[in-house]
Amino acid sequence: MFLNTVHHVAIIVSDYERSRDFYVNKLGFEIIRENHRPERHDYKLDLRCGAIELEIFGTKTNDPAYVEPPQRPSYPEACGLRHLAFKVSHIEEVVKDLDEKGISCQPIRRDTFTGEKMTFFDDPDGLPLELHE
Repeated sequence: MFLNTVHHVAIIVSDYERSRDFYVNKLGFEIIRENHRPERHDYKLDLRCGAIELEIFGTKTNDPAYVEPPQRPSYPEACGLRHLAFKVSHIEEVVKDLDEKGISCQPIRRDTFTGEKMTFFDDPDGLPLELHE
């Protein structure tokens, strides 16, 4: 078996429009495809993240079929995806840009094992996102 690379990461969100705005307008991901799936009462948004894709699945909160997905267990952490990390070249510049867009990050620190700079912030549903230099 030869697994070459990660093709995509999929995220279920509680408010499609809010998350679309966050990932596209605030984080700057490029839209590859956006599809309404009427049989599932949701939308699927495919975004470009370097060489991989980020898939966002969600329902518009004004849809009569809207059902809020369960909250993500964080404390204690549940099994499964812990966080999503993005490689950046200049972490201080990215943190400053996020702050100007109203997205606050934890203080920048050094990874205990690699010594590289890193920080965390949350998406609109509380999914931890990491910046790693």
